[in-house]
Amino acid sequence: MQNDNSIVWDGIIKKEARGSNDEDLGEVQEIGDTYVLTQKGMLQKQKFYIPKYLAEGYDGSVLRFRVSEEEAKNSFVRDSPPSGGEYSKYKNTNTPRDIETRIPVIEERLNVSKSESTEEATITKRPVTETKTVDVPVTHEELSVERRPPSDRRYTSISAESPVDSQTEIKVPLKKEEVEVTKEPYVKEEVVVKKKPVTETHQVSEHLKSEEINVGSTATKEEQE
Repeated sequence: MQNDNSIVWDGIIKKEARGSNDEDLGEVQEIGDTYVLTQKGMLQKQKFYIPKYLAEGYDGSVLRFRVSEEEAKNSFVRDSPPSGGEYSKYKNTNTPRDIETRIPVIEERLNVSKSESTEEATITKRPVTETKTVDVPVTHEELSVERRPPSDRRYTSISAESPVDSQTEIKVPLKKEEVEVTKEPYVKEEVVVKKKPVTETHQVSEHLKSEEINVGSTATKEEQE
């Protein structure tokens, strides 16, 4: 990451600005002699005119300042650039590189997000065949023969009719009931399928890397003697 002594200011327009606690300070809009103009918000825009000396580094995409968002709101929110020599005392305020060296300590941060996917629940209907037996009473007529003396008087005398000369058939109709079977579909019941959200907690584990700084001194040969 570039520090404030080596930042190429012309390449920072439209880049993201962040505060000391990683707060959002908006987007870089203008680079002045002694200030950096950042703008935050779409509808209610805030303009921060932050002194250049508070820029502590640039990593190619984010310009970072040694000032919190609250401090920036209290000290550097204004509608126009600083006039006169208001920021001029900071114009050449740079820490000599041979006195101060800045080493960024990097740590990985775990960002967890959720995405939505769709699964399908399959409901299957299959045919089931079963045999049902129903008792149905049916009626039919049967022929019975009974011999008895004639009850009609005209048959007591000699009949005027002659006996048949050949075999003669007399048909007597006999009624009977037949069973007819038909099948008719009907709605036996309804199956209601409902969806409800169920929330469960999943644990996510990941190894994160961070850096530590250990400072060791090496004495010269003369100092050891």
